[in-house]
Amino acid sequence: MTEFVDVAIVGAGISGISAAWHLQGQNPDKTYAILERRDRLGGTWDLFKYPGIRSDSDMYTLGFHFKPWVTDQSIADGASIWNYLNEAATENGIDKHMRYGHKVVAANWSDEDNRWELTVEHDGEQIQLNAGFLWACSGYYDYDRGYSPEFPGAEDFAGTIVHPQHWPQDLDYQGKKVVVIGSGATAITLIPALIDGGAGHVTMLQRTPTYIGSLPDKDPFAARAYRLLPEKPAYTAVRWKAIMLAVMQYQIARAFPNTFRKLLRKMAERRLPEGYDYDRHFAPDYKPWDQRVCLAPNGDIFKAIRNGKADVVTDAIDRFTTEGILLKSGERIDADIIITATGLNVQFFGGAEVLRNGEPMDLADTVAYKGMMLSGIPNMAFTFGYTNASWTLKADLTSEYVSRLLNYMDDKGYDTVEPRRPGPDVERLPFVDLASGYIKRALDRLPKSGGKAPWRLKQNYLVDLRVIRNGKIDDDTLQFSKHRAPVTV
Repeated sequence: MTEFVDVAIVGAGISGISAAWHLQGQNPDKTYAILERRDRLGGTWDLFKYPGIRSDSDMYTLGFHFKPWVTDQSIADGASIWNYLNEAATENGIDKHMRYGHKVVAANWSDEDNRWELTVEHDGEQIQLNAGFLWACSGYYDYDRGYSPEFPGAEDFAGTIVHPQHWPQDLDYQGKKVVVIGSGATAITLIPALIDGGAGHVTMLQRTPTYIGSLPDKDPFAARAYRLLPEKPAYTAVRWKAIMLAVMQYQIARAFPNTFRKLLRKMAERRLPEGYDYDRHFAPDYKPWDQRVCLAPNGDIFKAIRNGKADVVTDAIDRFTTEGILLKSGERIDADIIITATGLNVQFFGGAEVLRNGEPMDLADTVAYKGMMLSGIPNMAFTFGYTNASWTLKADLTSEYVSRLLNYMDDKGYDTVEPRRPGPDVERLPFVDLASGYIKRALDRLPKSGGKAPWRLKQNYLVDLRVIRNGKIDDDTLQFSKHRAPVTV
């Protein structure tokens, strides 16, 4: 017989661990399994191995509320984050529910059987698993392939071309001339790390600038709090300080973009060489947070430029050559190694096909309910974190909500919940309010958000505390079906 679990969680990264912790605590009678395609937990923090990989938000909010991050190291390296996630899973027995090497390739909802029928690849074979509820915690990008445009002449280049998502651990860049194509978070992280690791010189080649903010990698407030207070109240204070700072920065950036631009400029110019052309290389023509604002801990990339170890070239690529890159301007950049930090490929639900009664469903035709469920798809939730703050803040709120939803259904005797499709009066909007290239490339494949609640994504933790944590479950937008008697106490 096909195995059945009450909840199938897909993905053993931050989102999956959060989902499991809340499920164990709030729904202890539910059976669950975490299906992870990789051989280890950690998701992003197990996948990426490039030099300098680190958090791009503070660890007091990237960490879980149930496992305090108890040092003043606010920005942590990838290995430390993986160790933290591993501890969170093992301390709470979550690791015992993880099934590695299990890739969900198809998920079919059966109205007749009132359950999900999952097709899973494991050890070269396809197996079946049924679940009452499906919870997608697999992030939003393709783990197999990063985005890398075709560069004319790439086959002529005599050196090594590397994408950060597929970093070779034996890559020797000691004393080498390195060009990093891109100006996003990966490039900003890589450049100082390559220099610290012994690269001869690093050039960041960008087509357009990106906003970069400088923050210290250690938090003096956290250091004092942990020194003066017991761990739990100290962590609460540090975490809420970090939350309020992130919310405040984002709101100021959106309400007063010119003020925020000036602040970023001031932070950069303190560290850049005198007379440096900031406007050309670090002043985008869009507003802050139209795309993500990158983080440079302690302004490390600006210091690398000032020290002459790195430089920035803002130009378009004409073609690769044997010795490096020819630009549209006619300038040439010599290189031994070219790193294409050109972004990600967006992929929802780990690439699994979603079906209903055997018929494929077009996710682009669905609308996201509270940023965690999709119209027309029963008994399914997904975790998608904030784009303007820590991913984990939204992941934990989603976990709380789903656990409350499952308890509500049990108490009322419901088997099925499905967000109703919004009417034509609800404007369809892009799922993510970012103009980043990786989002634009995927708009035709992504679900939509709506023009008003509960379909509108606010990207505001304080608002979501009210709407998600404290909002009622029996929303008119949700259609519940009852097939069994309610629980009596």
